[in-house]
Amino acid sequence: MSVAAPAHRILGIDPGLRVTGFGIIGREGSRLSYVTSGCIRPDAGEDLPARLSVIFDSLTQLVAEHSPREAAIEKVFVNVNPQSTLLLGQARGAAICAAAAAGLPVHEYTAQAVKQSVVGAGNARKEQVQEMVRRLLALPGHPSPDAADALACAICHAHGTQGMGGLGTTGLRVRRGRLS
Repeated sequence: MSVAAPAHRILGIDPGLRVTGFGIIGREGSRLSYVTSGCIRPDAGEDLPARLSVIFDSLTQLVAEHSPREAAIEKVFVNVNPQSTLLLGQARGAAICAAAAAGLPVHEYTAQAVKQSVVGAGNARKEQVQEMVRRLLALPGHPSPDAADALACAICHAHGTQGMGGLGTTGLRVRRGRLS
């Protein structure tokens, strides 16, 4: 009797200094499954190094508990306020360091690419992302917006790493180098 291999786990991260969303999914072939998700909320009254430490330590613990093999993180977009962009970049750096310190390869995606992959439109609203994440992972309810964004990032990576072998091509014919 053979034992099925465990799902390939992917950690998705939506970085933020006030709220960092995280989500872990499993992938077996083209099938996705929900593992866990939530939010890391550093104390807003703490200084910047303490808040970054909370993000790093929390993600380090999460990786130790759930053993993902890869991490996917949202890229920073340039904000109207340069100070906000710099702070977000530091939160993102703490998250990347936590994944890299655990030996995980880290993959980066723009918010537009994540939304395109999950919803089919790069300008999708947060509610649309939450609904599609709920549907794709067969969740009983909507995850919080930050957790949904993190799960969407993991789903985006899962979709992107399956390659042509992971795409359903049943009923399609290849003619002159094109699918028809």
